[in-house]
Amino acid sequence: MNKEDLLHEPVLLLNVNFEPLHVCNTKRALALVLAGKAEIILNGRGYLHSSSAEFEIPSVIKLSTMIKRPRPRISLSKREILRRDNYTCQYCGRKSRHLTIDHVVPRHMGGPHSWENLVAACPTCNRQKGGKLPEEISMRPHHKPVEPTPTAVYRFGSHLENHQEWAQFIEGW
Repeated sequence: MNKEDLLHEPVLLLNVNFEPLHVCNTKRALALVLAGKAEIILNGRGYLHSSSAEFEIPSVIKLSTMIKRPRPRISLSKREILRRDNYTCQYCGRKSRHLTIDHVVPRHMGGPHSWENLVAACPTCNRQKGGKLPEEISMRPHHKPVEPTPTAVYRFGSHLENHQEWAQFIEGW
């Protein structure tokens, strides 16, 4: 891997209490470490050499001061609806990457645009349901739609496949 690619690799950023906060790139992580705002917890990538110095390439860093922030919430978007529903049509159960979003109670009938009223649906089921209520055509979603809990595994778990060393910091939050 060349130096430019290495600077864009993900780095897990932890709060003082080891709570996972964010995933930033190596360049940003090194800037925080060199400024004294963070310390390297895990070096899983070796070293970066300049003409006069050698720097550890962090995989996990921890901030030096506590960041107080409100509990995170998952933003309502098509990507997050599909992710919550595991890329599965909530009417027929078919798994696919080509899904649409369906309002369980249609908007024209007063259905809100909210976590509790949106589900993933394949185009066939979405057309079949149309602008009707699920009871009218016997098409109930397999799972009750709810807002996902923003656990660390939900927020950062997609990185675990390539960064198993992060598991000890992500699981349990």
